[in-house]
Amino acid sequence: MERAGRLYEAYIFDLDGTVYLGEALLPTAGETIEWLRRQGKRTVFLSNNPTRTRAAYAHKLTRLGLPTPAEDVVNSSLVMVDFLQQRMPGARLFVVGEASLCQELAAGGFRLAAEAAGVEAVIASFDRTFDYQKLQIAFDAIGGGARFFATNADRYCPVPGGGQPDAAAMIAAIEACTGTQVEAVVGKPSVYMAQAVLGRLGLPAERCLMTGDRLETDVMMGVNAGMDTALVLTGATDEAAARRSPVRPTYMVRRLAELLPEQAGRGEND
Repeated sequence: MERAGRLYEAYIFDLDGTVYLGEALLPTAGETIEWLRRQGKRTVFLSNNPTRTRAAYAHKLTRLGLPTPAEDVVNSSLVMVDFLQQRMPGARLFVVGEASLCQELAAGGFRLAAEAAGVEAVIASFDRTFDYQKLQIAFDAIGGGARFFATNADRYCPVPGGGQPDAAAMIAAIEACTGTQVEAVVGKPSVYMAQAVLGRLGLPAERCLMTGDRLETDVMMGVNAGMDTALVLTGATDEAAARRSPVRPTYMVRRLAELLPEQAGRGEND
C-alpha cells in the first residue's frame, strides 16, 4: 500500500464503495473529507449511478454527516443531459431507466416516449424495472432509426452483502436483439464525465486526485484525463485483482485516511 505523497487542490470521490456503502459512511471517509475541506481543498463527488438525482445524493451525504450542496455532485444523469443538449436538444427519447433519470431528462427539455413511434434516441441505464415490454420498445425504436446511448456501463452496483446488476445488463440485452452497439456511454470512464467534473472545478487535471474503488471506471477515467488516481480497497476491487490489472493507479490505499499526509493525525491503525 502507498500513502498519497502530496496534497491536491481538488479531490474527486466516487460514492458507492468509496465514500459509503448502503446507508453508512465507510471507515475514515467522513473525517478524511472533513479534514480536506478544513484545509481549503475542493471535494466533489462523482457517480455513475443514475437512480438518484444530484440533490438526492447531496441530501444523503448531508444526512450521513457530510454536508454537501447538489452543485458538488456530478452523476451520469447530469452528463447525459449535457451530452444530449449539445447534440439533440429537445429530442424524443425512450428511456430504459428509473424515475430519477426520466425526471432529469424531462427537466432538460427532452420529450419522453412510452412507445417506439417517433423516438429519436434510446437511453439505456441502471433499471430495476426493466422488463420485456421495455426491451420490445427499444428494439422497435432502434429498428426505426433511433440512436442508442447509455448513462454508464457498470456491470453491477455494490450494495451491502453483494451487488445489483447494473446498466451493462440493459445495454447487452438491447445490443443482443438489435445488433446495434451503443453509440456512446457518457459515464465513467468517458471523456464526457471527466470534462464535466473538471469544468465544474475550473482546475487543470494535474491539480486533481480521482479516487474510487473500480479500476475500469474510476481509475481509468482519471488516467485518461491526466489526473493522479487512488484506488481504495473498500468496494469492488481487492488487492490481488488490482495487482493483476494493467490499469495502474498512482496510489492504492485501504481506506481514505491514507490519502492524507502522516501529520494529518487521522489515528488509523495498520
